[in-house]
Amino acid sequence: CFCMTYGDGSGNANPLTSIDVAAHEMSHGLTAATAKLTYSAESGGLNEATSDIFGTAVEFYSNTSTDPGDYLIGEKININGNGTPLRYQDKPSKDGASKDAWSSTLKNLDVHYSSGPANHFFYLLAEGSGAKTINGVSYNSPTSNGSTVTGIGRDKAIQIWYKALTTYMTSSTNYAKARTATLSAAGALYGTTSAEYKAVGAAWSAVNVA
Repeated sequence: CFCMTYGDGSGNANPLTSIDVAAHEMSHGLTAATAKLTYSAESGGLNEATSDIFGTAVEFYSNTSTDPGDYLIGEKININGNGTPLRYQDKPSKDGASKDAWSSTLKNLDVHYSSGPANHFFYLLAEGSGAKTINGVSYNSPTSNGSTVTGIGRDKAIQIWYKALTTYMTSSTNYAKARTATLSAAGALYGTTSAEYKAVGAAWSAVNVA
């Protein structure tokens, strides 16, 4: 069956039912029903990042006091056994395997790690670069080109990604095409001369996708 099963945890791990993880997995269904991003190479990384992005969105929008919104993926399930999250959207390389920015070797990584630049793009688009504290969590997001990125807010960033996924991305979308798709989405939503459109370009450039 096309169904979902959540583990009850093993060893140091907690049950795999935290809201961001559950939303992450459900978002794979959205991707399968829309862009159908192929689950390998760069498109696979974008597939995983899409689920991370919507998992983060649901966590923030749920406004749950026991699991407030953050840009950490799977921090509550403790699957690493040391209290660290699976992934970090502000600086993906903090997990020791994901990449902060695009390079030509990205396609050779496991898709959970090649998701890094898209997760980083989303964080920069929403919150901007540099040091800040959100819901008690400290972040310090770098840029690969040394630029300063000003965020447009989480709501708009999520709207842009959703429209890009459901309207402009296809099964073969890679990082360069994801830039084009999100610019098209921002243009359709806010206009091609808008601050939002310019912010999309700046955030991609900050993760070496030009």
